Amino acid sequence: MEDLRAEIDRIDRSLVRLLSERQRYIERAAEIKSQPSDIRDESRIRDVLDKVTAEAERAGLSPDLARAVWTVLVERSIALEFEAFEAQRLR
Repeated sequence: MEDLRAEIDRIDRSLVRLLSERQRYIERAAEIKSQPSDIRDESRIRDVLDKVTAEAERAGLSPDLARAVWTVLVERSIALEFEAFEAQRLR
């Protein structure tokens, strides 16, 4: 069990690094967009979730799990982008 947990921890560290990279792109998007209404794009959200679901199926990951995780990730990313957008407008 200890070996399994060590591998899960290793994967979690990798995921954190990838999510950090993703966050930097979200923050960059906030710098580029000119209106807060540009931040939430329903067609982009559907596209991301559809792509993730398809990739999950190819990779052997539960599509339901992937879609649930990415739904939260996308919503929190949108919230972060709004925060970054507002913060840069205050500078």
